[in-house]
Amino acid sequence: MVMVCALLLSFLGAATIYLTHRQQRLLRRPLALGYNVIGVMAILASLWCWCIASGAAAGIAGTATTLMLAWVALPYMAWWRRRHAAIVRTEQP
Repeated sequence: MVMVCALLLSFLGAATIYLTHRQQRLLRRPLALGYNVIGVMAILASLWCWCIASGAAAGIAGTATTLMLAWVALPYMAWWRRRHAAIVRTEQP
């Protein structure tokens, strides 16, 4: 259960940091820069959970891997969302 919590916190932190950048395409406008602090706090909490569940070295590796996965997946989610919206618009009469 701690690993699931760590995974979710890590993804939440990565998503929050991603959504504060100008280049993100999931939201119409990026979140305020103050949300970076929330993202970093979530990442640190996930690191703590990973370390409790697996030890220090595995916790750092688990956090880094989850962050990399999230930061690769989020732009593809934005691309898929835009593509799906374009397809739906062209199918409507």
